Formats: sequence, structure tokens, C-alpha cells
Amino acid sequence: MIATPDRTPLPREFFARPVLEVAPDLLGRILVRTTPDGPIALRLTEVEAYDGPNDPGSHAYRGRTPRNDVMFGPPGHVYVYFTYGMWHCMNLVCGPDGTASAVLLRAGEIIEGAELARTRRLSARNDKELAKGPARLATALDVDRTLDGTDACASGDTPLRILNGTPASSDQVRNGPRTGVAGDGGDGDVHPWRFWIANDPTVSPYRAHVPRRRRS
Repeated sequence: MIATPDRTPLPREFFARPVLEVAPDLLGRILVRTTPDGPIALRLTEVEAYDGPNDPGSHAYRGRTPRNDVMFGPPGHVYVYFTYGMWHCMNLVCGPDGTASAVLLRAGEIIEGAELARTRRLSARNDKELAKGPARLATALDVDRTLDGTDACASGDTPLRILNGTPASSDQVRNGPRTGVAGDGGDGDVHPWRFWIANDPTVSPYRAHVPRRRRS
């Protein structure tokens, strides 16, 4: 018998920890997106950690800008960015206020509101693909830059909230190089900061970084 997931909201203290502690601890937690059309709930199955000034792969590596301002805290807020001129990606800010670390939400299983998510992910071949990848996750949940800075730990009505859920056990969690990040993978796996639930069908496929070729 599968236990009913705990619907208690995660407190801000959960996020006020080092990013490499928060990231794997988010697996199995539930993200709830409340929209005018109804709620969508997602069980997180894959995430990536980004450690600000200590991490060349982080948007905050070179300091604070209008784009990455939310990453500098306080923890428990949502950082949304637009990439490749097409897609949004969603992160959760963590660490002490001012540290600029965040966790990218890479994939999850839609456990409530699948009918609504399907209307936003018409190309998905099945429900396992609805949020299989960070851009797909944001699209399925109708997340864009208007939600940048949302406090996921706020009391009362909020468009995004993280619930306790059923945390993944340590024997379920795997880690490896981040997807498409320069310096990760290869010899030594410089930053093996991608975490996922083993054998979960909603986890996205790993792709190594491919350097861009200069045009002659």
C-alpha cells in the first residue's frame, strides 16, 4: 500500500541550507501550481544544483544582474529565466540570503491536474513526458517570467508552493554531471550535481555539453 503524500508546506528553513543539501532533498517533494483554470501538482524526480559564485555553470557566477537578482535571496523564492528565445525554466532559491544558489527543477511526474497539463503540452506522447525536462516542466505548469520572484513559502494564496510529499530515500537517489553544462562530465565529473530518482520514467535523458563551433 502506497502512503498518502504529506501535504504540509515546506518551511523557509528547508531552503536556507547549502544547495547541495537542498537539491537531493527536493526529490519526491510536491510542487503545486495554482492557476485560474485549476491546480496542477507534480512530484519532483530530477533536479540540478547551481552554486552561485563557486560555480561557472551558474547564472550568478559573475555577480548580480537584473536577470538573476532573485537568486540572491531570500531562500524559498522562485527564479524563472527565459532561454534560447523559446523556453522558460524554473528554479528554487536556497542557501542563506545573499548566496545566489538555486536548484533547477528538471523533471517530475504530474500527479494532479494532468488534463490541464495536457492542454499545454500537446506534443507529449504520454503523461510520462508532460514534465520530462526543465522547459517541458515549466510549460506544463504554465510557468513564465511573471512568476519570477514568487515566494513559494508564503502563507495564504500563492501560485506556487512546495509540499513535503514523500521524500525519496537515499538508496533511490542517484547523481551525476549536469545536463549540457560546460566543465561537467568527462574526466572527473567536475560538478556531478544532477540528482534524480533511479529508474523513474519521468527523468530526462542526460546530454553532455557540446561546445559551439565558431563559424569560419
